[in-house]
Amino acid sequence: MLWLLFFLVTAIHAELCQPGAANAFKVRLSIRTALGDKAYAWDTNEEYLFKAMVAFSMRKVPNREATEISHVLLCNVTQRVSFWFVVTDPSKNHTLPAVEVQTAIRMNKNRINGAFFLNDQTLEFLKIPSTLAPPMDPSVPIWIIIFGVIFCIVIVAITLLILSGIRQRRRKNKEPSEVDDAEDKCENMNTIENGIPCDPLDMKGGHMNDAFMTEDERLTPL
Repeated sequence: MLWLLFFLVTAIHAELCQPGAANAFKVRLSIRTALGDKAYAWDTNEEYLFKAMVAFSMRKVPNREATEISHVLLCNVTQRVSFWFVVTDPSKNHTLPAVEVQTAIRMNKNRINGAFFLNDQTLEFLKIPSTLAPPMDPSVPIWIIIFGVIFCIVIVAITLLILSGIRQRRRKNKEPSEVDDAEDKCENMNTIENGIPCDPLDMKGGHMNDAFMTEDERLTPL
């Protein structure tokens, strides 16, 4: 009698959990890709942990607090670690709607990934799109970070303005001395015209050119 009951339950479960069945989801794990030499073997213990995590996720959904591990069924498990699963109703012999299962998995995907040391790329629920991890609250308030950035920008701008003003003042102080030096050089420099050295024209006091002076002008006035 017990064997008959066992085969009956197995047959019912086989009908509920099939590839492509209603409310069934396919899962694919890439343990070797994620962990390399530290990869673990997928066995019945790992299957039990997966069922437990799915049941845990379902219990987070309203009105599904009575979900147990035995209500999660796995089938078509392959060596490359892929399988199908369904969640059955505790009170009725049918599977829970796919929308409820999808909602539960999406809400707790990070917890499921952590249980197997995997991520959204190495633990895939093919019909359930992955979700981003909830944003972490920064240890420092955002407004302090923004204030610090603006303050640094203002300090740098003021520093550049001060340095620019100092450079302009130095340039203005150098310009008169350079002009004076140029005038002194011109006054002290002797020019050579036709191979004969001659004094440059005195631009300040004027210079009389004898070639254009009249005879009276050449005479020394009394």
